[in-house]
Amino acid sequence: MKKKQILKQPLQSLTPNLTDYNEAYTSFRWDQVMANLSGLPDGKGLNIAFEAVDRHVKGKGINRIALRFLGRDSTIQEFSYRKLKEETNRFANVLQGLEIGKGDVVCTLTGRIPELYITALGTLKNRSVYCPLFSIYGPEPIYQRLSKGKAKVLVTTKELFEKKVKGLLDQLEDLEYILLTDENTDRDHFIRSLKKLMRIAENEYKILPTDPEDRALLHFTSGTTGMPKGVIHVHQTALTHYVTGKYVLDFHPEDIFWCTADPGWVTGTSYGIISPLLHGITNLVVEAEFDARLWYQTLEDQNVTNWYTAPTAIRRLMRMDIDVLKEYDLSTLRLIHSVGEPLNPEAVRWSWETLGLPILDNWWQTETGGIMIANYPGMLIKPGSMGKPLPGIEAAIVKQANTEELSFVETPGESGQLALKKGWPSMFRGYLGEKQRYKKCFIGDWYLTGDLASKDQDGYFWFVGRADDIIKTAGHMVGPFEVENVLMEHPAVAEAAVIGKPDPMMGELVKAFITLKSKYVPEKELEFEIRGFARERLGSAVAPKEIEFTDELPKTRSGKILRRQLRDQEREKTRN
Repeated sequence: MKKKQILKQPLQSLTPNLTDYNEAYTSFRWDQVMANLSGLPDGKGLNIAFEAVDRHVKGKGINRIALRFLGRDSTIQEFSYRKLKEETNRFANVLQGLEIGKGDVVCTLTGRIPELYITALGTLKNRSVYCPLFSIYGPEPIYQRLSKGKAKVLVTTKELFEKKVKGLLDQLEDLEYILLTDENTDRDHFIRSLKKLMRIAENEYKILPTDPEDRALLHFTSGTTGMPKGVIHVHQTALTHYVTGKYVLDFHPEDIFWCTADPGWVTGTSYGIISPLLHGITNLVVEAEFDARLWYQTLEDQNVTNWYTAPTAIRRLMRMDIDVLKEYDLSTLRLIHSVGEPLNPEAVRWSWETLGLPILDNWWQTETGGIMIANYPGMLIKPGSMGKPLPGIEAAIVKQANTEELSFVETPGESGQLALKKGWPSMFRGYLGEKQRYKKCFIGDWYLTGDLASKDQDGYFWFVGRADDIIKTAGHMVGPFEVENVLMEHPAVAEAAVIGKPDPMMGELVKAFITLKSKYVPEKELEFEIRGFARERLGSAVAPKEIEFTDELPKTRSGKILRRQLRDQEREKTRN
């Protein structure tokens, strides 16, 4: 195996918030984080929206731009913290006028438009529960989530309502109101004009006492197998969003931050809305979908300083033949972050060479509510590593987890299941309506993530794969990510997904699905070359026995490769 590289990060004009990881990790205490926030007036609790918006509306923060929206038509809308406070107050008053109260679920089904962000924050002010839905969902996943969440209000557009929601109304017994963002008048008592309601609502609103353990956010997992799980988070999750914004994303007062994730995905809510606003910075929102040149131009035109995106987008950028630093001025950009899937080492090296900065990968889940393991500004980077645990997070590798007692891995490099010790503020508080399923996620004081990983001698964690992705081939246990990393190093490979294909002799054989960079053509000679390349680096037992070229890999809406779908396809072929 090739020796793992270590990269030094370039010097930055700003000193990172986390300058000494070991000291910060040793001295950190969650009960001290609240000193950085305000709490509701008169000690009446903790409310995410108050911390993200209202507390900044004083002194210099009052006119600072909180949200800057770039529309598909190149129009720009800006909301200062003062204006955002007024608009979110109006929406909270709209909910109150509709008799939607504490604990009631309010969903959005829109693109990245201002109304989504105002709805999210206004819902939290009202102590209702905010639940985002992807606008790309079809009627069935929309129905599943609205029904399972017992949603009382859905905020959507006329087009999405007509195409995806209208036919579901007879089945949604709990839904009381649909608020259309682009309708000027009410259709009836049930289908209302959000514009009209906002126009007549007051812009003053007093947030009622909010317990840190009050429900705040409901995120549904993708539901690639069976019904989606509803993951519950509380207002106390703001503490994790604040700490990760400070230490991982390294927010400074004058930063302009761009998170490319859609709010339908947990990253798009936690780090596309809440975390940057908790730090009082300018949060850039781009309505248009992925376009490489548009993205580079946006980074230049908007003077973006911190950029948070996904491995899928990065791999798509890698496929483009663009001399980025010659064509675009990215001099304001000082940090690039990635999340969603583990980032291949080749992508980190590409970023260093092409963008002049490394990409800092981090790891977390919908269930953890915030970043748990990360690469930090100022810390040495080991390309392909998840990084080190966030201060306040205790992570360990578990040998086996089928009893009430855990056995921990002590040998550096040995893989096992990644576990986190309970107690961090954004830990999920349950799966909606599934108490037993929630209980099975824990053994004693430890949350079992379902991800396999290892820890090296320097304390860096390395992703191996999901437990159900591991390939059992001729007595060997093969992690797909290890194989994908090597394949990505071949100059022709843009993306790779590795699965176990059923085989009567070996149990499973390693098969790779590969998309090629634009200059390459899928042909047998190239297949043989890539197989030989992988065999030389991985050995014959681990290297792919089969390679299939494809134009696109199947992915979830959040960009994760659907290896299960590829496995199912192969099993179906075997049966036929």
